[in-house]
Amino acid sequence: MKKIIPSKLETGVQKFLYRTVGERIPAHVTPNQITLVGALGGLTGILFAVLSMKNRWFLVGTICGLFCHLVCDDLDGYVARTRNMSSKAGGYFDLLTDILHITYLIIALAFAGVIHFHTAILMVPVYALLMFTAMNYILHLNEFLFPRLGPIETHLFFALICVIGIADCSWTGRFCGLVFNPEDIIMLVGGTLMYYEMIRLQVQLFRRLRKCDENKTK
Repeated sequence: MKKIIPSKLETGVQKFLYRTVGERIPAHVTPNQITLVGALGGLTGILFAVLSMKNRWFLVGTICGLFCHLVCDDLDGYVARTRNMSSKAGGYFDLLTDILHITYLIIALAFAGVIHFHTAILMVPVYALLMFTAMNYILHLNEFLFPRLGPIETHLFFALICVIGIADCSWTGRFCGLVFNPEDIIMLVGGTLMYYEMIRLQVQLFRRLRKCDENKTK
């Protein structure tokens, strides 16, 4: 399968992880086990996000969960490719855990009051739609296409939201009768960029699929 990563930051981080960590992963460890560790790290981060309603310093645990999920999300694919252990079930498991992690992290941050619910409602669908689009690239074009804002940029956006949440800035603003805080603004900026990428990739996919259909009829 052709892997396309437009983000230079994503490419650089992956190469660093492969060289420093990937080559030292024991031979008995499977890609699905690494994905599971990342999912558990992400779940731990979500639980800490919920606990931050009591004390914002719990968001440090959320940042650690984001880091664990990000590292494992890169290393599971590396192990699968280099050890000839790639599988459709593993790819599905990887994308599913990504969707669940980001979706429930946004919901947890809203319940904790780090971001407002109107922001969460707007942002929840975008990552799931991106993963849906990625699945269709894999299914129809045999390409694993990352958006230009890949996993590392997404995780950095959430880490920044957590850092600002720990600072617990009291500033708020209003727009169209809705209240927004600095965490909302960061979420909306990142979400807007992700929505753009999602729409761009979907339009590109539709055009390529239509061209394939036209070639079949000739």
